[in-house]
Amino acid sequence: MRTIASIRQAASERDDEDTGSSVYDRLRDDIIHGRVKPNERLKVSELATRMGTSTNPVREALQQLRGEGFVVMTPNRGARVRPIDEDFVRDICEIEVLIEPALTRWFVGIVTKAEIEELERIQSEIEALNFGDEMKHSNLDLQFHQLMYDRHYNRHAVDLWVRHRQILWAISRRFPTSLSRQSNVLDEHRELIACIKAQDAEGAAQVIARHVGGSGRHIMERMRLARLSTPA
Repeated sequence: MRTIASIRQAASERDDEDTGSSVYDRLRDDIIHGRVKPNERLKVSELATRMGTSTNPVREALQQLRGEGFVVMTPNRGARVRPIDEDFVRDICEIEVLIEPALTRWFVGIVTKAEIEELERIQSEIEALNFGDEMKHSNLDLQFHQLMYDRHYNRHAVDLWVRHRQILWAISRRFPTSLSRQSNVLDEHRELIACIKAQDAEGAAQVIARHVGGSGRHIMERMRLARLSTPA
């Protein structure tokens, strides 16, 4: 079963000799933070030289980044960077608004008392932390949603959620979470637990759709503000 945690662990195990991070991690980080410009050509030989590695790890990284939507490959033109902009986030969130409610409806139908208690325990930790540590909050939030999705039979849908979650996490860590969004996240988690306990599958699906949509809009707004505040 593949999870965000296992993906991060796998990435950390492919350490580069000089920087302690893999070619994939370094290149993705460069794209997200704009060190590699939108639509810039990604030449395998140049990247291998810059990162002090052979061409094979670079090719593998580009294929992985292509699968995650960070890189576009065109016949006879090679790889280029897809712009990481509001449209990119919008596209991911529109897909997630379709996937996550379906996963949530199914979970409501099979949830156990122990799983509800675990959701409440994680939520208590989230509220006690109160966004005091963004990384810890992200890990707790991951546990919360992962508990609902990991038992689903449709592994393709769960894997897509995993990839999208990782991408949005990588983008969102550039920006602080606003106080209003923090409040909404806590309220939406509480509503979701209440719907699950009441066996209200449709209500839970509506809450998770609002939750995903709100997170996407928050990221896009922060990206827009950062873009407008950057000198031309």
